[in-house]
Amino acid sequence: WKNDLKKVTIANRAIIQIANLRLIYIFVFVGIICFKFPDELSQTPLGQVFLAGISIFWLGRTVEQFIFLRVNNRMVQLLTIVFILGTILFALPLILK
Repeated sequence: WKNDLKKVTIANRAIIQIANLRLIYIFVFVGIICFKFPDELSQTPLGQVFLAGISIFWLGRTVEQFIFLRVNNRMVQLLTIVFILGTILFALPLILK
């Protein structure tokens, strides 16, 4: 990352780093919500929409993996599996209700 980021403009470097830090915040925040409010997520309309939205996020991320990262690499394959698992885990409470 350090070498790759040196090749882009200062503005693009800042945007990439800020976006990644904000995504980390969102992922931690969503994780906290899931562990703190499992019943509300699975049993209320707002919670179900939230779960569906996050599941769609991971499904979209999986599709984008195939569009933008066409690399035959074990790490890429592992990440793809993680994204598919994210899709399933967030959709599961909606399917099993």
